[in-house]
Amino acid sequence: MTTQIKKLVILGGGTAGWIAATTLGRIFQNSDVSIELVESEQVGVIGVGEATVPLFVDFLRRSGIDEADFIRRTQATFKWGIEFVDWRQPGESYLHTFGPIGRQIDGHDFYQLWLKAQAEGDVTPLMAHSPEAVLSRANKFYLPFKAAGTPFANARYALHLDATLVSAYLSEYAQGLGVKRTLGHVGEIEQDDGGDIRALQLTDGGRVAGDFFFDCSGFQGLLIKQCPGAGYEDWSEFLPCDRAVTVPSARAPVTKSHTVATARSAGWSWRIPLQQRNGNGYVYASDFISDDEARAELLASLDTEPLAEPRVIPFTTGVRSDAWRNNCLALGLAQGFLEPLESTAIHLVSKSLAHFVRFFPGADTREPLRREFNRRLYHDYCEIRDFLVLHYCTTGRSDTPFWRACQAMTPPDTLREKLSLFRAQGNLIPGVEDFFQPSSWQMVLTGMGVTPLGYNPTVDALDYAAVARSLAAGKDAIARAAATQPSHDEFIDTYCKAPPL
Repeated sequence: MTTQIKKLVILGGGTAGWIAATTLGRIFQNSDVSIELVESEQVGVIGVGEATVPLFVDFLRRSGIDEADFIRRTQATFKWGIEFVDWRQPGESYLHTFGPIGRQIDGHDFYQLWLKAQAEGDVTPLMAHSPEAVLSRANKFYLPFKAAGTPFANARYALHLDATLVSAYLSEYAQGLGVKRTLGHVGEIEQDDGGDIRALQLTDGGRVAGDFFFDCSGFQGLLIKQCPGAGYEDWSEFLPCDRAVTVPSARAPVTKSHTVATARSAGWSWRIPLQQRNGNGYVYASDFISDDEARAELLASLDTEPLAEPRVIPFTTGVRSDAWRNNCLALGLAQGFLEPLESTAIHLVSKSLAHFVRFFPGADTREPLRREFNRRLYHDYCEIRDFLVLHYCTTGRSDTPFWRACQAMTPPDTLREKLSLFRAQGNLIPGVEDFFQPSSWQMVLTGMGVTPLGYNPTVDALDYAAVARSLAAGKDAIARAAATQPSHDEFIDTYCKAPPL
């Protein structure tokens, strides 16, 4: 029998822990539910990825956080999307940005209109119709307060962040909402006969009791591992990379407004520009390259001097069989790990919390809510897994053993079905709560050279001359509007520049 939840306990003070504290602290600020976060000074922040998706900006706004203040204090920069370099073939690149591409005409999907135009001989690239892509290629930002009535009215952007500074910022903010912070290291975990956690015994003699616990302890999964049935589903057969080497480097003279993900000999590297440094990393498969070779390849790829010694982080791609077991919910790295190719880690924390709030258990209602939560979260992970695998299985590269293995892999059945549908005539049917909408799939598939055999024949009923004029007018309007916008660095320097170190 469950009881009414009055005390929430969060173990772990990294990004996942403090996002949970901020989200829950905001919800229960004026209630009789108390929240306590326990963090150990012995455990550092992993910070594998420092890039986000637009939903993180939505989180800041929902939480009542001043966006400009947050950007200044976390040395953040703006992100229109990700540039994928050398993924299809060496020397080629493409952009995956946020937001839709183009607009419908008479109810017809824009991508179908573009396919029709291509068949008629129009060579305009797909991304010329994406406002975010045009701004990103020009390394510009925009004036949000002057966007109404322009092609940028519905522009979507994310942020590049310093994970350590984000944790510090959200810690201060969450405590201002009434969240209690306790410093301590867990020694023992008290559980009842049914497996529910009752309290955390700290090594300094302290004891933190609660009704529901959030495990944000990173790869260790200190709490969730104690709950029966919370196994781990290994997805290495689909995503073979199992290690990352990371290193910060000096700030580049020009701050890019997108993440750069470059294919390497045995994986891929990221470059994330912050206001006062760059974040760099190399995600690789240890079956194809040694740690020392990966370090050397990453250091050779840097465009600015390294600021520390590279560190290697091993991981196993996959997800908990049940992220919510008993009265414990795993978040962040304790819940699962998908390589940061599409910057989805923080999104999965927020999505998990949104699911949990939706299914927040009352007295005697836990089990059906828990099962539905786990079902939905597993679907979220599978969707993102398939989208990541897409980048590998569609490669045209065969220049190294790693990329030849990627070409030979058997994708998940769900992805193979989606690719089969797309290759027929460009169809993509989104799920009810899918994160990656059809435009994202279209950008990556087009960038990787996957071309449908045809387009939807109903488009032929339209006046093509009028369609062509509409496409050209939309493209030209984006280009003209982008030309008047400030550079990325100019916008930051004017509105949200970080104080000097």
